[in-house]
Amino acid sequence: MEKVKAKKYLGQHFLKDQNIARKIVDSLAYNQPGMNVLEVGPGMGVLTQYLLQKDIHLKAVEIDRESVTYLRNKFEGLDVVETDFLQSDPAALFDGPLAIIGNFPYNISSQIFFKVLDNRNLVTEVVGMIQKEVAERISASPGGKEYGILSVLIRAFYDIEYLFTVPPQVFSPPPKVHSAVVRMRRNEVAHLDCDENIFFKVVKRAFQTRRKMLRNALKAINLPEQIAQLAIMNQRAESLSVNDFVQLTRLIQESSDRKL
Repeated sequence: MEKVKAKKYLGQHFLKDQNIARKIVDSLAYNQPGMNVLEVGPGMGVLTQYLLQKDIHLKAVEIDRESVTYLRNKFEGLDVVETDFLQSDPAALFDGPLAIIGNFPYNISSQIFFKVLDNRNLVTEVVGMIQKEVAERISASPGGKEYGILSVLIRAFYDIEYLFTVPPQVFSPPPKVHSAVVRMRRNEVAHLDCDENIFFKVVKRAFQTRRKMLRNALKAINLPEQIAQLAIMNQRAESLSVNDFVQLTRLIQESSDRKL
């Protein structure tokens, strides 16, 4: 790929190592010919060039006008959608399920994952390069300080893997932090065994004051006394598994008419 003037874009640093670019692209499961793949934030196309070698139906979402112009000139026939992924409707981009891949801008990576969760019945897989610290958080297991809101919500609907770490020197300009590549694959849970809207709210509220025991963290809900006195309410949010949060949500919704 021809050299272009490197620039920092929306918190993103451009990957210049072609071997890592290939490795990221090859991390996606190409499990059916012509599968739908959406590349988020392709920039100058370091991943795009290798994605175009796959037997897939590829579209790229890019918000930066200069990058859009470059991509359309460089890759003839590439379907580039000039828009903000966070404001887009993935269901309108493809007819059917899709996978998402990208070197995600650091400053919106968490928002990208929340967007994926909003479209969890459409997005079958995600491969993304993000800040190492974020990768450790979203792939964390219960009990650690990294375990948090996204750890729980993603694990509820996806199997997540921390694939590999990427050093700063392979970017231009080099970031001050390490990066990492993660892979999420939709699990077989079509629906949680509870009200999913309440589940999301319970998880978010539980971690907002993560140092507190659940009975205090969820105090604003005005929990019925029979729930507030349960042993689980003496724990902190970081110690609960996805199933624990599902069971807690069921107890809350079954014993109260309160809206969270």
